[in-house]
Amino acid sequence: MSILQAEIATIPSARPEAVGMSSARLGRIRPALEREIEAGRFPGGVVAIARRGRLVHLEAVGFLDPVARVPMRPDAMFAIASMTKPVCGVAALSLIEEGRVLVNEPVGAHVPPLMTMQVAKHTPAMLSGEGPLELEPQRRPMTVQDAMRHTTGFTYGGGGFGATAVHKAHPGSSLNVARDYDAAGLAAALAATPLLNHPGEVWEYGFSTDVLGLVVGAVAGRSLGTVMRERIFGPLGMAETGYVLPEGGAARFAKALPTCPITGAPQSVAAPAKAPRLEVGGAGLVSTVSDYLRFAEMLRAGGSLGGERVLSPATVRWMASDHMQGIEGGPDRVDPGLDGYGFGLTVTVRRNPGGSAFMGAPGAFGWSGVFGTYFWVDPKEELAVVLMSHVPGELRRRYRVIVNMLTYQAIEG
Repeated sequence: MSILQAEIATIPSARPEAVGMSSARLGRIRPALEREIEAGRFPGGVVAIARRGRLVHLEAVGFLDPVARVPMRPDAMFAIASMTKPVCGVAALSLIEEGRVLVNEPVGAHVPPLMTMQVAKHTPAMLSGEGPLELEPQRRPMTVQDAMRHTTGFTYGGGGFGATAVHKAHPGSSLNVARDYDAAGLAAALAATPLLNHPGEVWEYGFSTDVLGLVVGAVAGRSLGTVMRERIFGPLGMAETGYVLPEGGAARFAKALPTCPITGAPQSVAAPAKAPRLEVGGAGLVSTVSDYLRFAEMLRAGGSLGGERVLSPATVRWMASDHMQGIEGGPDRVDPGLDGYGFGLTVTVRRNPGGSAFMGAPGAFGWSGVFGTYFWVDPKEELAVVLMSHVPGELRRRYRVIVNMLTYQAIEG
C-alpha cells in the first residue's frame, strides 16, 4: 500500500481496525487481482476503500501498460464512461436545490425540441428491426425525473442494447454524440428520433442522462463541464477530473489488454487528448481513483466534504432513494448482477439484503462504466469504494463482483 496518496486530500487515513475492518482481510484484494492478471484476464487497476470517513485501502495492482509491463500507479488516469452520469446528476440536483429546475417539469421547458415526441408502436416489423416504424404521440412529455432515472423512452443505438428498428434509428452512444453534435444539434437529432417507450413507463438505458446534461447546460447558461467544475470538482478538490486529460495525464492513462480475453478481438480505450465538441451527461469524463473517491465520499457523508457542501443531506437521500414505483424493467437489463436493484436519480439503489450477485445493505447505491470502472456507497456500512480499471469487455462485471465481495468480507464490526 502507498502512503495513501497524500491521504486523498480531504479524506484522512486510518488503520482498518480503527474503523471495524481487517488489514489482513483487505490484504486479500491484491492476490485475488494478481491471479486474474496471471490468467491473462485483467491488465491492472486501482482500488480505494473508505469507511466512516477514513481511507483504509488504496492500492495499485498490475500494469498501467500490460504490453510494455509498466507498473500500475495509484494516480493512474481512466476514462470513467457512464460514471459521468452520477456527476451530471449531482450537477442537476444542485440546480434543483436552487429552484432553477423542478424534477417534475417537462424537459421541453428547457430544451424545447424535446417537448413533443413520437413513440414507436411495438409492431412485429419494429421489433424485428426491419421496420417500417408506426408512430403515435407520447402520452405525456418526458420530465427531468425521467431524464435522471432512464425513463425518457430514449435508448442507445445498437451496440448490444437492442436490434429493433428504434435502436437502429438512435444516434449511437453518448461518446458518439459528444463528438458529432453541439447542444442545439443534439437536441434536434434526439427530437427527430422516435422513442422506444412512452416517457415514465419503462426503464431503458440510453440517452436520458445526455438529455439531463442539455437541461443543466440550458439552465446554467454554460457548458456542462463548466457547471461540474464550479459546483463539484472545484469544491471537492477534484483537480484531475474533466472531459480532457490534464497536462501530463497521457503518461498516466491506463491501457487495456490489446485483445479481449474472451473473444480475441482487438480492444482499446481512447485517451481523450482534446476536448469533445459537446460535454455530455452520459459519458466522457476522465478521472483518478483519488478524485472519484472524494466524489463518492461526499455522497456518503451527506453532500459535503472537507467543509465544502455540494448538496444537502436530504437531497442525497432523495437521490439515493428508489424512484422506480410503477416502472417496468430496471438496471439488471444492463448488468444481470443488479437483479433486485431499483434506480434513483442517476444511481442504482439496492432494495434488499439478498437476491443479487453483489453484497451490501439496502440503500447502497452507485454506478459503473463500460470501460471497467465502478463505484458504490453503502450508507449503512459507512463505505465509499472506487475501482478503476480498463476492461472494456464483458469481464468488467467480474471485477465489480470481486472488489465488492472482498470489501465486505473485510468488515469485522
